[in-house]
Amino acid sequence: MASALLYRRAIPAGARISIWHAPDGWALRRFDWPAEGASRGSILFQGGRGDISEKYLEAFAHWHDQGWSITSFDWRGQGGSGRLSPDPFVGHVENFDIFISDFAAFWADWSPSARGPLVVMGHSMGGHLVLRALTEGVATPDAAVLIAPMLGLHSPLGARLGERFARVLGGFGNSARAAWKTNERPATLESRQSLLTHDRSRYEDELWWRDAEPQLRFGPPSWRWLIEAFASTRKLRADPRLKTMKVPALVVVAMADKLVHAKLALQAVGKLPDVRVLRFGKESAHEVLREADPVRNRALGEIDIFLASRARQK
Repeated sequence: MASALLYRRAIPAGARISIWHAPDGWALRRFDWPAEGASRGSILFQGGRGDISEKYLEAFAHWHDQGWSITSFDWRGQGGSGRLSPDPFVGHVENFDIFISDFAAFWADWSPSARGPLVVMGHSMGGHLVLRALTEGVATPDAAVLIAPMLGLHSPLGARLGERFARVLGGFGNSARAAWKTNERPATLESRQSLLTHDRSRYEDELWWRDAEPQLRFGPPSWRWLIEAFASTRKLRADPRLKTMKVPALVVVAMADKLVHAKLALQAVGKLPDVRVLRFGKESAHEVLREADPVRNRALGEIDIFLASRARQK
């Protein structure tokens, strides 16, 4: 266990963290881990709301061992990519189009020099934004993997009333203020860990990184983020371009997910012309790649099979 924790809690010797500047000059924190020897291809992995690359070092190592080069960047307004709110603990954005613009510019800069085949992966909010980028044509990878994609928010009021409720409450006062105080969602007695993963040690990895790198700490979303998340997911689910998105995709869905709406995700990705869906039941919470070994290993195995068949070197 000690060696495993050390591995998950240290930047690999061959990896580097740098700064990439968006067209408007905004500094985004970037992670690169080039393949050693013969290259299998390149993966661009984008995490969810509040995520940092360090949370996925274990998964990155799995793919890197197979010859993949790994790249990731922290979304604007979180991790090491600055903040968009006066309160550095609050996750704020005025419009999700900002994220798409950053992703489009990064893809245009990264993809020409990356060794192919090119794969994009996205978890949660990252899955939503990756799918938006693909349907909007700003990225053209050879394959895509979406893990617990945020294609609908898990709201006790439902998607329509939840969005209305957020717009009403967020319309009073400063919409950059925190939508709630703690946890990943309001009105729940469940612990943050139980919403994310059943694996206590992997959950504690994130806490360790928060203590080791205090500037990466993050908390609840702003009301504006919540409003925009409802709106962006609603628009994407209704986007007719889903039916013509040609990139082959593997979508991993946790049916017992209490942060994103699994059924709405299935409805949306069911429109894709070339998609394979992997479902997990109550054995998996939201962070599938950071779950207990039986879930995590199955997910990684299915992703490996998918990449072997759909992301082959040409």
